[in-house]
Amino acid sequence: MMLTVETILDAPLAEVWRPYSDPEAIKQWNAAADDWHTTASTVDLRPGGEFSSRMEAKDGSAGFDFAGTYTKVVENERIEYQFGDREAVVEFDEVPGGVRVRVSFEAEKDNPIDMQRDGWQAILDNFAEHVEAN
Repeated sequence: MMLTVETILDAPLAEVWRPYSDPEAIKQWNAAADDWHTTASTVDLRPGGEFSSRMEAKDGSAGFDFAGTYTKVVENERIEYQFGDREAVVEFDEVPGGVRVRVSFEAEKDNPIDMQRDGWQAILDNFAEHVEAN
């Protein structure tokens, strides 16, 4: 099952694309809750290139690596990737009022759908706040 989250940012397309694909910027916005953060990030943004983000609870109680391989990259338009046995697509579209970022991803089986959607939406909301603040 594919789930989708999205946001519209009041920023030029280039200013939206860059922090989504820049490892240093990713460390600043990639968290679903205030008590989590991304401590490391790598990005090789090309088909066949790999990415990884180390996400950890700020109190050190838990952490995991979110990693995968890019399968398609169209600059300023689309990023497709695989992570584990799942796939995701990130679309960047200029719309009235700014740029819409839409992330569609395959749901996993271990957690409730609403929890997954809410977590991915929270990360995307943090991304929007980061872009608009900068």
